[in-house]
Amino acid sequence: METLDNLSRYKIFLAVAECKSISKAAAQLYISQPAVSITVKKLEDNLNTTLFIRKSKGVALTENGKKLYENTKKAFQLLSDAEERLKHNQSTGYLRIAASNVLCKHFLMPYLKEFTERHPNTDVSITCTSSSAACSMVEQGNIDLALVAKPKNPGTAVYHSLGVIEYIFVCTPAYRDKLDCDNDSIFEHGNIMLLDQDNVSRRHLNSYYAQNKITPLHILEVNEMDLLIEFARMGIGVSCVVKQFVEQELQEGSLIEIELSKPISPREIGFLYHCIQPVNENILKFIELETK
Repeated sequence: METLDNLSRYKIFLAVAECKSISKAAAQLYISQPAVSITVKKLEDNLNTTLFIRKSKGVALTENGKKLYENTKKAFQLLSDAEERLKHNQSTGYLRIAASNVLCKHFLMPYLKEFTERHPNTDVSITCTSSSAACSMVEQGNIDLALVAKPKNPGTAVYHSLGVIEYIFVCTPAYRDKLDCDNDSIFEHGNIMLLDQDNVSRRHLNSYYAQNKITPLHILEVNEMDLLIEFARMGIGVSCVVKQFVEQELQEGSLIEIELSKPISPREIGFLYHCIQPVNENILKFIELETK
């Protein structure tokens, strides 16, 4: 239900951005103007940012709003294209996949792109959920394949490793100079930006804090890794991100890594599935793909 609600919110956000008016978007979508305003406000609250500047005549996108608009428009276009392909092709089986939002966007997408190009007649469905929920769905047979952090006990399921993801703290060189403290003291002096408490990555970080008796004094929470990266690039504070996601920024020097004396332990990720007979052959086709 939450995934459907988010999809509806982004559809309304897209309409407001393109109409440059809440009232015009409401008319286009055949819903009330207050409903559009409330939805936009909820989306801004969830993302902890301002998406629109309210003007006397209509609205205009903020810088963060423009970035979200570009990605949202691409995402809806991908959905539209996928629907068209599925409508005009005969099905050659199905594949039901589950993954968290972060893993889906940054690790699953290359597999999906390659798989749909090679097997355009296969029905593919994606469920965005937590790693723990995805593991349960595999166990219960509700999905065929999950991209998850390695479970402590996979039970009778098969786990196919894709390697590890590393968590690091990053900020701009200017913000690091402003802190004027050693690396291990950033939690006492810096604005620490983290994913919200419901995220598996945040729980992993909380364990690190507990093990090392760290209590950050200033925390800003968001629910998207991309926003953590963008806020760090803006010089707002120090973000905890997956290292693989900021390799370009680290190479360019727009962001630098805060090297801690006790680094955060990496997490292994991979595909989880059941070898229930007869095996869905699309599972093996998917995990054996070579992606760039």
